[in-house]
Order: sequence, then structure tokens, then C-alpha cells
Amino acid sequence: MPSTKPKTAPKTNESKLARLGLRSDMDLVLHLPMRYEDETQVVSIREACLRGGHVSQVEGVVTKNEISFRPRRQLLVTIADETGDVLLRFMNFYGSQTKQLAEGTRVRARGELKHGFFGAEMVHPAYKVINEGAPLPTALTPVYPSGEGLSQAILRRAISDAMKRVDWRDTLPPQLRARMQLSDFEPAVRLLHYPPQEVDPNALVDRSHPAWVRMKFDELLAQQLSLKRAQVARRSKGAPVLDAVGTLSEAFMRILPFKLTGAQQRVLKEIRFDLTQPFPMQRLLQGDVGSGKTIVSALAAAQAIDSGYQAALMAPTEILADQHFRKIAAWLEPLGVKVAWLTGSLKKKEKLAATALVESGEAQLVIGTHALIQDTVQFARLGLVIVDEQHRFGVGQRLTLRNKGAQGRTPHQLMMSATPIPRTLAMTYYADLEVSIIDELPPGRSPIVTRAIDQNRRDEVIERVHAAAQEGRQVYWVCPLIEESEALQLQTATDTHAMLAEALPDLQVGLVHGRLKPAEKQQVMDAFAAGEVHVLVATTVIEVGVDVPNASLMVIEHAERFGLSQLHQLRGRVGRGSAASVCLLLYQSPLGGVAKQRLMTMRETTDGFEIARRDLEIRGPGEFLGARQSGQAMLRFADLETDQWLVEQARDVAHSLLHEADEDTVEAHLARWLGGREEFLKV
Repeated sequence: MPSTKPKTAPKTNESKLARLGLRSDMDLVLHLPMRYEDETQVVSIREACLRGGHVSQVEGVVTKNEISFRPRRQLLVTIADETGDVLLRFMNFYGSQTKQLAEGTRVRARGELKHGFFGAEMVHPAYKVINEGAPLPTALTPVYPSGEGLSQAILRRAISDAMKRVDWRDTLPPQLRARMQLSDFEPAVRLLHYPPQEVDPNALVDRSHPAWVRMKFDELLAQQLSLKRAQVARRSKGAPVLDAVGTLSEAFMRILPFKLTGAQQRVLKEIRFDLTQPFPMQRLLQGDVGSGKTIVSALAAAQAIDSGYQAALMAPTEILADQHFRKIAAWLEPLGVKVAWLTGSLKKKEKLAATALVESGEAQLVIGTHALIQDTVQFARLGLVIVDEQHRFGVGQRLTLRNKGAQGRTPHQLMMSATPIPRTLAMTYYADLEVSIIDELPPGRSPIVTRAIDQNRRDEVIERVHAAAQEGRQVYWVCPLIEESEALQLQTATDTHAMLAEALPDLQVGLVHGRLKPAEKQQVMDAFAAGEVHVLVATTVIEVGVDVPNASLMVIEHAERFGLSQLHQLRGRVGRGSAASVCLLLYQSPLGGVAKQRLMTMRETTDGFEIARRDLEIRGPGEFLGARQSGQAMLRFADLETDQWLVEQARDVAHSLLHEADEDTVEAHLARWLGGREEFLKV
């Protein structure tokens, strides 16, 4: 579908538009209003005063214009009509505005009218200088998402010009539009840019109007088509067939000191089947904190090794990578598997030795951080890539590891996440992946009781910590910052460590944070795991991967500053043994609305999937997805909470269009909605 650069915008405006992602006429046409202003009627100044606190549009003549310097520099303009006058107050203004709003000028001003110390006033109203009798607009005025240096006037003009040049042909066949009861494309877009007076303003605001439904469906369909097509393209690539569940896998199962849960057995069966296919597995393994994802990934690695290939496990932090290394090496090395360790903190000699093991194929399993994806690391026969906490890695990082496959083949990929992904999110942003869910915790895990406590009761909390340690239990005390930040007034890890060491002289209090050298960090963690440290003061470096069954009490300092998924991850460090476990959320009063919601959710449930659902409600998909979204256009119009029904319809339509090989429709729709950005969805 043809799409040209805007020709009328000056070069400077063109570059500003490009920064907003508006490079073609269709980009501009699909840059839809975020809200509307009603400039279709004017009320008298007297009526606006009586309605105080509401947004009103008034018209009058400037009777006074002055610059005041008390309490700060500001422009004060008084306008009057036959019913009264109102002060327009501008805190930030240009010199040209003082001339533009000279006495005797007729002005139409729109804003919230308040009653200040000097009478009725509007602060920073929108205004126009007009001639007497100037006609009012007949449609609501669109307000567009904008950027620095881009006024609404520039955007409106650019969009209006683009609408004269764009190809309006509908990308959806008439029979599909009729079956789905969808509005036609061009009338829907025009209505959203220029809504007539009779349109229901509430339907525009809450985006339930049929014109908005068409836009949301089109956007979701483009995303589904792109992801599903990427999945098909990936299946056309060759992958090593890892079909041997042999001696190693069988011996591994025999030495396990526990029986796999039903959920673990189910997902292992799904993964084992995928690994036998001649196209690359792309599977997301979801499981709540402590559900046993590591053992499943280790069994998948054993299948790759049994089949004569190498496996690689990449984790986002050295602490998490080290936990995996210690646990998996303890299982596999006695069975004759060579496990290599590769991180950025290794000395040059150690790194060269580890790299040589990987290159020669002697290392059958390689565990490490992003050091695995460096150019200097070449695998002999990489067949399986396991990425833990996959949302913490960027798109490029995961692609680099996937490109290190044997003989030009794409290795199978297993991504793990302890942050469960709500169903609607899995259906949209993860539509190209197969998803396995471990929805069962191993037996013997103790329930975790969560309490929110005002930090004024800190002394009581310290007493509770002391009592737990006296009973032989260990404690985490988590702080959000390392160094002092007066702006946030947060308790720091170093200060807290000093305070607890003084308050609990008979206990060993350890400290671990991200600025420690890896060896120092490991020394403290080892002492805690061995029971030599009673209380571990830590930053969020212990968020994932730390497994000390004897730790049964966690205190989270300034819990109101953490996100829901992070609080849930932290809480998952306790409750790993048989002792009753407690998580205390220390908070600073007063709490904001979002912080209250988070703490209430943590008190009410330990179900990671319910927490993820509420987290999506609170934060929206942008933050929730993290680094997976690098370079990828987010959904601009559809709301995953309210538009789930549309997600399901878009998924079904995408499936049928691809199944029927309706290439013309697919290509036209993707060109309109994604342009050249489709490659970002293919990871």
C-alpha cells in the first residue's frame, strides 16, 4: 500500500514528527486523538462563574494586560463581556503574547474557572484571538499525543494534509467487515479526527464507539498476523533433532531426591516433544516462585546432551546464574557431565579456559550471564538455549544467543519466567510462543503469611526478627537503595545493616548489594546459606534465584516503593522449607492509591497469576513486559483489560486469514499498521 512522506511540513517539523514515529502519511492518519475539547459553544462569563470548577469556554475583550512580578513573574490578562470579567493567568509566557493579548483584543478562552484571591480566574487557559462574530467549530476539537516543539496546530495541519493524500482502500474484505459488524475504515478514521456535534462524547472518551472498535480490532489483528506469521517463518528453519532421552536423562531421574509434581511432568512432556521436532522450539515456561522450573530446564538440557548437543543457560544476574550452576552441577557432574561457568567477572585466564571448553564441545552445559553472548564465545554444537527471567533481557541479547546454533541451524529455545503472564497478555504479546505452565507447588512448602506494618512500629519488627533468630530461623531484610537519597527519604542498606548490627549484638548480620565484588557477594551468600549469618540485609539482588530453606521471615523496607511483581518475587525467597513463613511489608505513611492497591494485593493472595493480573491492571502492559518490548510498538488503542473479547476475535481472524493463504489482505493490513516495524515482533 503506497505511503509517502508528508510533503507540506517544513524539514524541522518533519524531524519532530519522525521522533513521534510519524514518518508516513498513514502514520499521521493513524495518530488518533487522546481526548477532545468541546469548543462548539461559548457561555457568558457570569454563567462560567456560577459553574465554577468546570471547564468552560468564554469570549470577551481584553480590558487589562500587565506583567506582575509578585510572587513570581507572570502575565495577567483580564477579559470582559457584558455579564462580568475573568482574569487569565499565565505563569509561563512569551514576550509576543503580551502584544497578542493587547487591550481591545477579542479573545475566546477555554479552561477551568476557579475563584481565586482576586476573583474569578483561569490559569493557563487555551485561547484564540478572534474577530467579533467568528463562527464556532461544528465538531469537537481533537487533542493529539505530542512531543517537544510540536504544537497541536502543527499536528492538526500535518494530519489534515496526510488525509488528502493517503490510500483509503479498506484492508479488510467486505464479507469479513459484515460478519464482524465492523465500521468501514475511512468513515471510522474521519469520525475520530473530526467527531460531529451529535456524537456521544462518553463513547469517544471510553473508546467504546464503533469507530474506536474498528481501530482497536485492526491494531490487534496486525499484531496477531505478524506474530503468527513470524511463528510460521521460524518453523521453516531447521533445528537439531534432540530425540534421545537416553542414559543421562534416565540416570538423572533416578537420582532425584524427590518426585516431580504432576504439573512438572506435564510440561516436561511438552518440552520433550518439541525438542524432537526438526524446527526450533520457542516455548515459554511459566511457573510461580518455587514451583520447580529449574529441574525441568535441567531435564531438558539432559535431553540435548543425550542427543549429542550442548545446552546453554543464561540468567540476568550473577547471583541467579551462580544458584543455577551450583544446583545443576551438583545434579549432573556426578553423572559425568562437564558443566562450564561463564560470567563477566571471571579473570581473563579463567574466561579463556571456559571459552575453550565451550568451543571444543567438552563443556556439554554452559551456565552464565550475558557473557555467553559475547563474540568470543563460540559453541561446538549448541542445540538448546535456556533463558531464565527472559523479560530481563533485551530482544537483541536473546537473538544473539539463538544465532550461535550448530551448523547454521537455529537452536531450540526455552524461556523461563517466574512472573506469570496474564492470559490476555499471553494471547497478544506472546502469541508466537507455545506456553507451558507449572501451576502446582511441590509438597511440603509452607504457606506465607503477609502483613503490612507502618514503619513507626520498627522496634516491634526488630523484636520479631530477634525472636525468629533465637528459634534457629534466618531472616532477610530488604532495602531499596544502597546510598542516601534525601529526595526519597529511604532507609539505605548500609544504614540498616549498621542499625540492626547495633540492635542485635548477639546475632550475625550480613550485608549484600549490587556494588559488592562478585567474590565478596558470594562469600556473604555462602555464609547465609550455611546458617552462619542470622540476618541478611540486602538490596533486590536477592530477588530471584536465592534458595535458603531455613529462611522463614522477610522484612521489606519501604514496600510501597516496589512493584507488585518485585514484591512477589522477593516474598518467594521465604516459604521454601517446612516452617511457617512470614513476610512483613514496612511502609511509610501516608500511602498513595497505587501503593495501597499493591500492599492490599500482597496481603490478600500468594497466587502469582492473580498478582500478575492485578499488576497488569495497575501498570498496563508497557512496564509489565519489560525488555521484551525493545523496539516494538505497544498497543496504542486496545486495552487488554476491557478488550479481551476483541483480542480473541482478532486471534481467530488472523488464524483464518493465514490458513486460507489470503496473502493480499495480510500484506495490505500489515503494511498499513506496522509499516517497516514488523521485524520487531519476530523475536
